[in-house]
Amino acid sequence: MLIFVNYLTNEYLLKKTAIIDIYLFLYHICIKNRNNEIALVVIQNLLHIFALKSLISNQNLLIMLKKQGMYLPEFEHENCGAGFICNLKGEKTNQIIHDALEILVKLEHRGGVSADGKTGDGAGLLIDIPHEYFKRVCNFKIPAQRDYAVGMVFLPKVSNQYQFCKTIFEQEIKAQGLSLLGWRKVPVDSSNLGEIALASEPIIEQIFIGKTEDISENVFKAKLYAARKITEHTIRNSKISESGYFYVPSLSTTTLIYKGIIMPEDIGPYYTDLQQIDLVTRLALVHQRFSTNTMPTWELAQPFRYMCQNGEINTLRGNVSRMRIREEIMKSDVFGPQIEKLFPIILPGKSDSASMDMVVELLTHTGRSLPEIMMMMIPEAWEKHQTMTEDRKAFYEYNACIMEPWDGPASVPFTDGDYIGALLDRNGLRPSRYTVTKSGKLIMSSEIGVVDIAPEDVEKHGRLEPGKMFLVDMNEGRIIEDEEIKSKIVSERPYKEWLKNKRLHLKDVPYTNDTCPIETIDIKTRQRLFNYTFEDIQEVITPMAVGGKEALGSMGIDTPLAVLSDKPQLISNYFKQLFAQVTNPPLDGIREEIVTDISLNLGEDRNIFNISEEQCRKLKIQNPVISNADLEKIRTISIESFKAETIEILYPKSEGLNGLENALEDIIVQTTKALERGTNIIILSDRGVNKQFAPIPALLACSYVNHQMNRLRKRSYFDIIIESAEPREPHHFATLFGYGASAINPYMVNEIIRMQVKEGFIEGMDEQKAVDNFNKAIGKGILKVMNKIGISTLHSYRGSQIFEIVGFNSQFVEKYFPYTASRIEGIGLYEIEKEINERYKYAYPDNTIDKRLGLNIGGDYRWRRNGEKHLFNPTTVAKLQQAVRLSDQASYDVYSKAINEQSENLMTIRGLFEFDNLDPIPLEEVEDWTEIVKHFKTGAMSYGSISREAHENLAIAMNRIGGKSNSGEGGEDRKRFHPDVNGDSRNSAIKQVASGRFGVTSHYLTNAKEIQIKMAQGAKPGEGGQLPGEKVLPWIAAARNSTPFVGLISPPPHHDIYSIEDLAQLIFDLKNANRDARVNVKLVSEVGVGTIAAGVAKAKADVVLISGYDGGTGASPLTSLKHAGLPWELGLSEAQQTLVLNNLRSRIVVECDGQLKTGRDVAIAALLGAEEFGFATAPLVASGCIMMRKCHLNTCPVGIATQDKELRKNFKGTPEHVINFFYYIAEELRGIMAQLGFRTLKEMVGQTHKINANKAIKHYKAKGLDLSAILYRPEAYSKMPVRNTEKQDHNLEDVLDFTILKDSHRALYRKEKMDLAYPINNTNRTVGAIVSNEISKIYGHLGLPEDTLNIGFKGSAGQSFGAFGAHGLTFTLEGNTNDYLGKGLSGAKLIVKKPAKADFIAENNIIVGNVCLFGAVQGQAFINGIAGERFAVRNSGATAVVEGVGDHCCEYMTGGKVVVLGRTGRNFAAGMSGGIAYVYDPENKFTNGLCNTETIEFETITAEDDSELKTLIEKHVLYTNSSLGNRLLSDWENSLNNFVKVMPTEYKRALKRLETEEPMVEELTIA
Repeated sequence: MLIFVNYLTNEYLLKKTAIIDIYLFLYHICIKNRNNEIALVVIQNLLHIFALKSLISNQNLLIMLKKQGMYLPEFEHENCGAGFICNLKGEKTNQIIHDALEILVKLEHRGGVSADGKTGDGAGLLIDIPHEYFKRVCNFKIPAQRDYAVGMVFLPKVSNQYQFCKTIFEQEIKAQGLSLLGWRKVPVDSSNLGEIALASEPIIEQIFIGKTEDISENVFKAKLYAARKITEHTIRNSKISESGYFYVPSLSTTTLIYKGIIMPEDIGPYYTDLQQIDLVTRLALVHQRFSTNTMPTWELAQPFRYMCQNGEINTLRGNVSRMRIREEIMKSDVFGPQIEKLFPIILPGKSDSASMDMVVELLTHTGRSLPEIMMMMIPEAWEKHQTMTEDRKAFYEYNACIMEPWDGPASVPFTDGDYIGALLDRNGLRPSRYTVTKSGKLIMSSEIGVVDIAPEDVEKHGRLEPGKMFLVDMNEGRIIEDEEIKSKIVSERPYKEWLKNKRLHLKDVPYTNDTCPIETIDIKTRQRLFNYTFEDIQEVITPMAVGGKEALGSMGIDTPLAVLSDKPQLISNYFKQLFAQVTNPPLDGIREEIVTDISLNLGEDRNIFNISEEQCRKLKIQNPVISNADLEKIRTISIESFKAETIEILYPKSEGLNGLENALEDIIVQTTKALERGTNIIILSDRGVNKQFAPIPALLACSYVNHQMNRLRKRSYFDIIIESAEPREPHHFATLFGYGASAINPYMVNEIIRMQVKEGFIEGMDEQKAVDNFNKAIGKGILKVMNKIGISTLHSYRGSQIFEIVGFNSQFVEKYFPYTASRIEGIGLYEIEKEINERYKYAYPDNTIDKRLGLNIGGDYRWRRNGEKHLFNPTTVAKLQQAVRLSDQASYDVYSKAINEQSENLMTIRGLFEFDNLDPIPLEEVEDWTEIVKHFKTGAMSYGSISREAHENLAIAMNRIGGKSNSGEGGEDRKRFHPDVNGDSRNSAIKQVASGRFGVTSHYLTNAKEIQIKMAQGAKPGEGGQLPGEKVLPWIAAARNSTPFVGLISPPPHHDIYSIEDLAQLIFDLKNANRDARVNVKLVSEVGVGTIAAGVAKAKADVVLISGYDGGTGASPLTSLKHAGLPWELGLSEAQQTLVLNNLRSRIVVECDGQLKTGRDVAIAALLGAEEFGFATAPLVASGCIMMRKCHLNTCPVGIATQDKELRKNFKGTPEHVINFFYYIAEELRGIMAQLGFRTLKEMVGQTHKINANKAIKHYKAKGLDLSAILYRPEAYSKMPVRNTEKQDHNLEDVLDFTILKDSHRALYRKEKMDLAYPINNTNRTVGAIVSNEISKIYGHLGLPEDTLNIGFKGSAGQSFGAFGAHGLTFTLEGNTNDYLGKGLSGAKLIVKKPAKADFIAENNIIVGNVCLFGAVQGQAFINGIAGERFAVRNSGATAVVEGVGDHCCEYMTGGKVVVLGRTGRNFAAGMSGGIAYVYDPENKFTNGLCNTETIEFETITAEDDSELKTLIEKHVLYTNSSLGNRLLSDWENSLNNFVKVMPTEYKRALKRLETEEPMVEELTIA
């Protein structure tokens, strides 16, 4: 009977059959027969099923309703403003609450606004329990302070459910042995709520709980926690209709939370308690939530019970699944047997911050202090830290054996009522500024200037540094610095000793001389079995073995998706990597390597409640891509606590699908038995394949073992190693790690590399070196994949499943790859087995001739005869060129028929669509082609990646027809801004602003009709690029405002865009820099892009571009070309649906690009929701490109993607060719419009009912696809606009610059010197950009003479003070600034100095924010204090003097000068290729570990440097009255000896070359 009951439960888990009725029937029989034991099991299983049902159905009641079409609610994002304020003297006042709410109001500009403009996304505050106040207002007796707890409780509105929830809670309190003191109704005034808030407003009450016996505070807290947690689970599983209303925001002996979906200014009026003068507190933690798009709910408002968070936890999926696994082995003396009732610890469907808070809360019951818990969950970047103490490293290393980091850009304020503090993530990618006043206040917030403080009351201005903690002991009333608190925590236990005794390194495991198993069949056959192609070996494996880094490709990808391909595919190819864009930033693991790590620990997990040396009994592997020898060491390991077993992942070929399914189940049985024998390392191996036994795909086996053992609650006992012939490129490895592998041995690749060396294809190294190179290259490749999503450590990436599947059916995904998005259905196990069968036919052909042939050619990365199909192939290229050159309509028809038919033959998703609901009209009624082409654009290709001739050819063509060409990210020659003599214009209408900011000046932006912010590039989303020094010829350097022959790096976009509020700020900056230009944000298609598009609309962009993953590029790693991002059809429809659902579609224009080639493509894009269309590869082909895909080698034979003078002579394209191409596209589109019944392109937008996706597909793989989600029409379609109908309101009318313009008429128009003065505060943002725009309009790039307009400001300036400041402006600020000071500085002078009345020491205080002078081109900055992180990043010409800087100063700098008179952070000068820095370093700390010396060298200071440096410091003293500058000058001889000159080696070479060589000229001499 018991076995039957358990069988039923497993059956339910796997098949979700509705068997609850059977259970109830069983239960009645058991009770009747008095069989209590089985009755109990039945009930437990029922509850287990309810819990699982709730896992699926309870995913936040409001949100779950919303999963529709392409939109998935789990890809929601949020970002926020957070802060706290406390009284260090311990004085309790009501004023603190009002100051705290004032902070939120001052941060409101950091958020988006819902479509109605009224409902807040959530705000709240956490305060001390007001004991005296409660004594006055409660009608029951209250014990002494801290002897009772107060809970804030949200309850359902329906009276019987309200009563039900209260009764359950009360019963549980009694069950824990606690006493209920009473309930209090919280008085509220609902008149201030918005509609959405009012509809979901709960009943709010406070519960008071006391002790019944004398128990310690810790036991009391544990009982409160258990009571609340068990109540939550019981109510969630009770199936009452309003269970989602029940929520306990806080239940504590020290703190109390008031929160809701309320606008910040309305919290006080809503909760009338807060207005009572005797409700007093020492501290207030506040938070305002700006969700990009989530349906706001009362419970998701922050703060949570212990913390709030401004940021995004990128590793959340991995963290949550690892937490689920840890529950299997949790035991606790405090909770005893009832601990099982507390699971799941993390409730499903909650935000990242809520999930993290739940784990923090659990850990407070494990004997760890709150600061220790925060250090454990958000560790510093300790792995490569050169100056960290051994003890602190040991603490982090020990805790890494217990828990992986919760990683992501996040500032986390936390409190338990005794301590209040904050911690910043390891990358420092969130601003956190604080001020301590003499009157005893401490204010911390995302911005400075949020509470008005008199300068003379300031004691100190500081900032939170990367990985650092800031703590206040409220009982002692003092600030505890990072060093003190961490030293105390790390010395509490002997971590170093524990690691030394217990931790095992792979290098210390002895070799046993066992060799790896010998294969029985030849390598050629095995290569065919595992789908190796000639291209894999030549293009992928060999370059990695030779160079130790991934191979590059170019021109995008135009082959079919794996699910549409006729060629058999590895299952990794169905997975697409997700990447960070907008809501959180991708990282740069190359230049910022100090924050990354790919080492892993292997071995079983242990109980998290237990803090002992056993926790670190793990095997550490430095690079988890391991060699055959290392695998043998592990396989035969005979060291106490470690035991490995190998399980074959093969299935009997003759049994087909059944054989595969049974073999997978058998692997689970074998694993379970191995665990019973004490094994804790399971090696899944596909060695030993032959004609009878076929390999199970390694990823399938790995994921199934990972998830099924978790379902069986046994996953924590072992780690998985994969021994497979399959993985050969970084993406394959990334998927295996993402689904739970801890190490991988690619044995077939090792064999191939050794053969390549033996046969002489790889020269100049031995076999081992080549294999090591490959492993290193894969390590770097995995790092890049992790960095794309913003994750720094493989420890956090493992098991996080950050992929979307394109083409697996949901039943298959649910069983083998649960918790992974798969939105268009597709194939299952049957087809996967069929693909393996195809490989077998090829490996064991019927005739001997085929057997002797070489490997398949491949043809994924470029067209090969008999290889994979490509849309652009010799036929289509030739026909298109014939059509545009000869104006030959017949050739165009052949071209478009070939592309469209190929598309229908399973090349693209759009090829599977048919037009439907035709309503023909005469062709002459359709708008003319000249109107249609105005919606067309050419793609962003930079001058530098393509030749001047090709670049200008596109611009001339687009300007003639009224379309728009795009400058790309390489700037533009200023001569092109003026029309040519013949009336043509070479000015690109769209000017791109990318992460490198090359050539982005006020003048450049002023000459744009549209400014495009490049958030990601289709071919390599989440990555930057590089133009090597030898390609930066003088004319390219001039367009980019940099030095010739100095390499240029465009980093991943994480400098001034690390969240949606930063993007909103950049949009605001650019709108100020040119009010007439539209601002366009370029995104790449991925799951969740709709949410991001909604955020972009809220952030006030005018246009959002959804790019397909298949777009062209000058150079990209092969993995990125193929495996990152999605086709535009998926992204565009998701964006359209989400924008309409949120009533935001009318505000914004939607554009689409990515392998658009014909009029039919444009028609499908328009029907899915696009209004504008970008073409890049096709116009290049029309201009002469023959798709050689050698763009990255500078050897383009037709003179397009090259700077070589001789090759450029081969360019034969003309503007007429490009115009002809667009004419043909428009005419083809007109024909389709006439068929469908549309007279204008506008009418066509979003009319998805004109597309039918139910085409009869015969292909064995594609027939399972279900494209209905792409064509889904939300109900809102009938009521709301589905295209752009209004302009964005950019709120520019209140900008301070308009006042300045009015006052400075004489300076601007007569060049008279003027002095003006204004007060300034943190809501005055981007001051100076509009004035600079006016100067650029009148005077061009040169601007006004120096110091023409001098303006003095007093106060705390908002973000982007002085952005794009033009020549002739001098801004002197007495006070301080927020982030982005002098962004894109174009010649202005900026002076920031401490207020005259303040008496703090300037050089010890923060005065400006993060990312100052980013992309500055010219100008000067003098800063009388310390700057935050990333100072002068990508500076290419400005001069700055500053008195201290944070991490990553001068990163990617290419020109200009930076003088640092004080301390620097880590990683100074990473990727710095030009310009010079002088650093004052009397203690030699800078040269010993703080500077990244990869691209620079330290030089002695010459006499010439001496005078230049002295002059700069004298100017600094003159402008800022710097006392530090004065001291240095007064003892100049000694001061000079302590300066270090930082000189980039490439810059030095370039200067020499410019000095000695003849100047180069660009003009071509054509014979």
